[in-house]
Amino acid sequence: MRTPLIAGNWKMNGSLHSVIELVEGIKAGEAGKARLAVCPPAVYLMKVGGMLDGTDIELGAQNVCDRETGAFTGEISASMLTECGCQYAIVGHSERRALYQESDELVARRFAMAVGSGLVPILCIGETLEQREQGVTEEIVARQLDAVIEPQGVSVIGHSVIAYEPVWAIGTGRVATPEQAQAVHGFIREKLSALDTGVADKVQILYGGSMNPANAGELLSKPDIDGGLIGGASLKAVDFLAISQSA
Repeated sequence: MRTPLIAGNWKMNGSLHSVIELVEGIKAGEAGKARLAVCPPAVYLMKVGGMLDGTDIELGAQNVCDRETGAFTGEISASMLTECGCQYAIVGHSERRALYQESDELVARRFAMAVGSGLVPILCIGETLEQREQGVTEEIVARQLDAVIEPQGVSVIGHSVIAYEPVWAIGTGRVATPEQAQAVHGFIREKLSALDTGVADKVQILYGGSMNPANAGELLSKPDIDGGLIGGASLKAVDFLAISQSA
């Protein structure tokens, strides 16, 4: 049985005051049976990590460099993230792919660096609206998965979390129907099962397309949706906890 994971991606939002208030609100609430993780902006990782000491809430970063050390201005290494207390690192988020032109190959290298450093990568995959309308959703998702699996082997997926992000449903107010989301989640698990049933059964596949308290229950009731990578709704403790309780 896969324990639901509800991970909050705060993106580039917040101030020191609001971050403290948000963490205190989450700590004071009831999460239900789901595991919780939060991914604040990098400058707040140490502060949030300290506030989470003694709780079951885990800490994640929003990205990780594919290099160990060196002249890579603006990047943050996996070892730095582990020193901050991170357990997770998001890799391949649709905004990184689209806005910063991160290729499948770069995402795969970031993924490998995270795993090799003891972090659990949250691998984001998903299609744009144009690709969905062209009927190539499965092709795109498979290609993004294969970029990680082919050089590293399918077993490495067992040390990760996958987040399916329909790009057309992020920050747009549009949400994939539970049936649409389940169809892609099911495809991902079937693809992995063809390579390794143990990995397929184990890996958590989160839904990352504008999940909120109103739609979380129905989405999370689907057999292959194991939680959520939450954007905007993770910035309000009451909403984040309501999603968690739905799991």
